Amino acid sequence: MAGSLTARRSNPELVTPARSTPCETKPLSDLDDDSDLRYLQPSLEFFRPVEGHLRRGGDDANPAKAIKAALAEALVYYYPIAGRLRELHKGKLVVDCTVEGVVFVEAEADVTLDDLGQPPLPPYPYADEFICDVGDNEDVVGVPLFFMQVGY
Repeated sequence: MAGSLTARRSNPELVTPARSTPCETKPLSDLDDDSDLRYLQPSLEFFRPVEGHLRRGGDDANPAKAIKAALAEALVYYYPIAGRLRELHKGKLVVDCTVEGVVFVEAEADVTLDDLGQPPLPPYPYADEFICDVGDNEDVVGVPLFFMQVGY
């Protein structure tokens, strides 16, 4: 495996639902509101493109653009994810369905899935380059609930 990798990232942007969604407040269940669960959990997922689905050249060749559009469509149905947590009395959390959006970052790197091993297994080399910066992962109130970095 090569020595180092640097991902070239776009500026983070907020992706909002593709169509209007309810503006409401949803309380978390007692299980979801456990103080031990109040952190953003990083996760890495690796996917190979489906052969023949992306044409060469033009916007169709950019998988990040397709994923961003699909994310906006998914947020229509999963709109609370585009909201923000707010703390009520005695530390109880609720989701304000504000459609503020989720963070989306496009990245490009000089590494292939084959470079990560077959199949890629943790610990992943270059993991810090694959995960977008969320700041303090234990600061969950008032910040985006979902951060996505799509690399190709």
